[in-house]
Amino acid sequence: MSFSRNVILCADDFGLADGVSRGIVELAERGRLSATGAMTNMPGWRRAAPDLRPLRGRIAVGLHLNLTAGAPLGPMPNLAPSGLFPALGDLLPMALRRRLPAAEIAREIGRQLDAFTEAHGEAPAFVDGHQHVHVLPGIRQALIRVLTERGHAGRVWLRDPSDRWSAILRRPIGRKKALVVKTLARGFAKSAHRAGFATNEGFSGFAPLDLSVPAERVFAEAFSHLGLRPVVMCHPGHVDEELRALDPAVESRLAELEFLMSNAFPAMMESRGLRLASAIA
Repeated sequence: MSFSRNVILCADDFGLADGVSRGIVELAERGRLSATGAMTNMPGWRRAAPDLRPLRGRIAVGLHLNLTAGAPLGPMPNLAPSGLFPALGDLLPMALRRRLPAAEIAREIGRQLDAFTEAHGEAPAFVDGHQHVHVLPGIRQALIRVLTERGHAGRVWLRDPSDRWSAILRRPIGRKKALVVKTLARGFAKSAHRAGFATNEGFSGFAPLDLSVPAERVFAEAFSHLGLRPVVMCHPGHVDEELRALDPAVESRLAELEFLMSNAFPAMMESRGLRLASAIA
């Protein structure tokens, strides 16, 4: 089989819970992932970060910027007056009304970047956002500014969670989520490019609203109608009590983990002429 397309398969939420981090490491060791994004504000990040060091050169490790789960790494009296981040449903209207505290957000982005480098020993290969918050108004500008000031332009790539209309419409699973995120991400790639940051071209992997849909079907669709430099996101992990306390939708993580560990996954990739890559071309 000749390979026709490279694709980055990125597992989000490393550091969210020990079971999630352990599952991601197991997949990476078997060559079933090519990237993961780390939630460096979560306590699990420092516990699990050493497990990624033997995987350097095999997978890309990036910052999964988080502003909606857990606690910030420093004081944020306007965005997180209780000491905890707001839920996405509260953050989103503030962003759309241009009412986010830009200076606070920029400082927290810097703290999460510092926490990444301190534990991992090098800068992130890429940056994306938990629940795609990095593309929201008021956050995207702060992110690009902080990364530019730190000299990361041209070295760190940014994940664009949008795709072509035709590709989204041909993937029924997660289509509504994909359309909403595409709308929110409008103009993000252009802003990134103007600042000297590369982005992917093509994005998929949105989870279905119906969690009974088999993981094999979810991935079969996610790896279809790919763009020129595509990223497919996923959320695998072992289920533990730490995860259950943070995320009620835990069964889908285990189902994704089991499918990616199975022989069916490499068979699907080979049949489509796809191979995993750790960097955008």
